Amino acid sequence: MKQKVEGQTHLVRDSKTNCIINTSKSQYNEYISRRNTQGEEKQKIQQLESDLASMKDDLDEIKLLLRSLANGS
Repeated sequence: MKQKVEGQTHLVRDSKTNCIINTSKSQYNEYISRRNTQGEEKQKIQQLESDLASMKDDLDEIKLLLRSLANGS
């Protein structure tokens, strides 16, 4: 059984679990949109970090090659 929360139009309380539930579809959709955007941003950051690490490795390899050329090896 669900009871309306006093003074709140989109909130109900589940009498079994005593949880408050938001019944607003638009607020739920906004939450999902924010969550997805945050997930995409997190993936972009991880990809940038991976790319940067790869570039560092490439630069180290180039340095080694230049040193070996400079030493005549």
